Formats: sequence, structure tokens, C-alpha cells
Amino acid sequence: MIARHLELLVEEPSMEAFLRELLPRILPADCDFEIHPFQGKPDLLDNLENRLRGYAQWLPNDWRILVIVDCDDDDCRQLKQRLEDAASGANLRTRSQAEDRSWQLVNRVVIEELEAWYFGDWEAVRSAYPRVSPTVPNRSGYRDPDSVQGGTWETFERILKRHNYFKTGLRKTEAARAVAAHIDPARNRSHSFTKFHDALVEATSCQQ
Repeated sequence: MIARHLELLVEEPSMEAFLRELLPRILPADCDFEIHPFQGKPDLLDNLENRLRGYAQWLPNDWRILVIVDCDDDDCRQLKQRLEDAASGANLRTRSQAEDRSWQLVNRVVIEELEAWYFGDWEAVRSAYPRVSPTVPNRSGYRDPDSVQGGTWETFERILKRHNYFKTGLRKTEAARAVAAHIDPARNRSHSFTKFHDALVEATSCQQ
């Protein structure tokens, strides 16, 4: 069944801001959503199974849940398994378990942080912050958006500061809204963003 409503569980306000700007542009008109931010990644992980148990009691057939967390320095596979275990403990069927489109929940790990999705669509960054160099994605260390070294948000902050943005420090929520307004899923080179977008398309479209 095609999803008419999405519940998104995220770890902090900048991801919420990013999605509130992005989703209305890319979701079908007949699909709405709500986003529930937690007080950081530990808060989300510690409370996830109980939250999912609550959903499991009443989740309509045309609703889907998306859980989105940053990988940070965690082992990606272990983190994904922790998310899958929480869903199993709540008796919710995940996309990884389902053999068709009948899943109720999908877990997505952002590698390594939200800012990797910005590096994946540098045109969107330049639309929001025009003084930033267009050649950044061609430089060594930036060609794979999910493998930027030295902390993705710290690196993004350094680049913007170098071009006279956010001189007193990156305001993450503000940047999230600004970049998300220009993100084009078709050109985003971040593998973790593509996996997230693929789940959205599968949940909300008629394509098989």
C-alpha cells in the first residue's frame, strides 16, 4: 500500500529543519509527514524501542516510519543492527526484513553526518552560499561525500568560514534550511542520501 503519511524520527533539530524544507518539494501532494526530533543521538537510541512499541499499537496501513541517525564514529553495521533490533522488539516490519513493499519502517544511517548530504549536492550549497568555490567536489578528500575526513560538519564550517560565512561558527539549523531549499535528489552524490531518497520513493510512489 502506498504511504499517505510519514513519521520521521531524527536525532536533532538541524535534520528536522533540513527535512521540513526538503520534503514538501519532493513528496507527492497527497502524502503528508511529521518529524519528531530527539535530544541527540543517545536520547533517540535509548528511547527508540519504547517509542516504536507505541506506534505498533495503532499504526495505520498507509503510514510509514523512517528512523534517521548519524553514523558519527560508530560502526555503521552495528548501528544499523541496533536500529533493526529496536524495530524487531516492537514487532514492526522493517524494509530490510520485508520481501516486498509491505514494510512499516525503514532505518537510515547518515554517513557520517547531515553535512555529507550537502557535500553530495554542492550546487545546492553554492545556491545558498554563492561565494563558496565551485571546485570543492573535485578536490582530493571531497570527491566522496560520505568519506570527508576530519568531521563532516567541522569541514563544512571551515569551508564556509573561509568564504566569509558563519565567522562566529556554523549555525547548523540555519544552514540546514538554506541548503535544503536547493537540494536536488537527482544530482546528489551522497550514497547515504540516495538510500534515504530511494526509501521515500518506494514508500510513496506507484512504481514497482
